[in-house]
Amino acid sequence: MFSGIIEAIGKARYSAGRLHVEVPFKVTPGASVAVNGACLTVISFDGRIATFDVGEETRKRTNLTRAKFVNLERAMKVGERLNGHIVTGHVDGTLRFLASRKSKNTAWMAFEMPPERWGVAEKGSIAINGVSLTVAKVEPTRFWVQVIPYTLKKTNLGSLRPGDEVNYEIDVLARYVRRIQEVKG
Repeated sequence: MFSGIIEAIGKARYSAGRLHVEVPFKVTPGASVAVNGACLTVISFDGRIATFDVGEETRKRTNLTRAKFVNLERAMKVGERLNGHIVTGHVDGTLRFLASRKSKNTAWMAFEMPPERWGVAEKGSIAINGVSLTVAKVEPTRFWVQVIPYTLKKTNLGSLRPGDEVNYEIDVLARYVRRIQEVKG
C-alpha cells in the first residue's frame, strides 16, 4: 500500500519485459515500489539502478513502457502516517492530460474522464502517475485537479504537455462503495 506522496523522480528505460529505473534511495530485491503509481517488485538493485519485471497486464494498463521519467514511492510501513490517500498501486489504465492553467499559486490541470466516471467525484481522491490528488471539478468529458507548486516541482506532473499519457487509479474506497451498491442492487 502507498500514500500517493512521491519520494523522487527517476529516469526510466524499458527493455525486453523489464523496467530499469534510476532510484535515489536504497531498495532491496523483493521490495514493492510504486512506479508512476504501479506497484512493482524490485528484482535487482546495483546501488543506482533498480530493475523490475513488467507483466503483461501492467504493460497493457500503464505508460511504463513509454515513460522517460517516473514518480517513485516506497511501500508504506505499518503504523506510518497516511499523508495522501490509500493508493493500492493497481493502476486502472491511462488517460490523456488535456490542459493546464495557472491561478495564483495553483496549477489547474485537466485530464480526460476515465471509463470509471462513477469513481471521479468533486472532493474525492484520484492518483495520477501515483500522485495523490483531490478532484476539484468534474465536467462531462474531463475532470480538473489543483496542484501546488511543490507537487509540480517534486513529481513528473510539472513536465506534462497536452496529449501526454498518465496512469490513473480510482480511489479504492469509491471502488468498494460501487461494489456494495452492485451487490445490493
